[in-house]
Amino acid sequence: MSTENLNKEESQKKFRTLVDDIKVAMMVTGLEKRPINAIPMTTKKVDEQGNVWFISMGNSEHNKDLELNPDVHLLYSDPDDMEFLSLYGKAEITKDRAVLDELYNPRTDNWFDGPDDPQLTAIKVTPGEAYFWDTKTNKYVALLKMGVGAITGDHKDIGEKGKLKL
Repeated sequence: MSTENLNKEESQKKFRTLVDDIKVAMMVTGLEKRPINAIPMTTKKVDEQGNVWFISMGNSEHNKDLELNPDVHLLYSDPDDMEFLSLYGKAEITKDRAVLDELYNPRTDNWFDGPDDPQLTAIKVTPGEAYFWDTKTNKYVALLKMGVGAITGDHKDIGEKGKLKL
């Protein structure tokens, strides 16, 4: 796997592509305690500044963790397409009505009592550091290349990895 040194524009494009493709992240909070709290969260959007947005219950464990410590780690994983993204950043919880109205969707967020639910909050994650792994091909091609490499002794380039400049 080759290491890619992407410039800022390429990094932002790669970041948006991976988040849009994968959608669901494991949000890890309470990084200072053991065990850490990890929960699957669906990405609602990536805004123009590159912030990642989610909606959440105000009384959830991860919201409580973020109120004490805004450090958050997002882990995106799509094993079928062999795409992975690790993002560390700072989270901010908001109850801004305009933000909630934009992010809330009655078809996918039906555990809330509508957009006026007093427990509805939005979480904005501002990326600090991100790292990606991407095979450039599907997993079957990657596995085939690994198998050929194991037999022939040749190192096959099965994809790219790198730190993203966000």
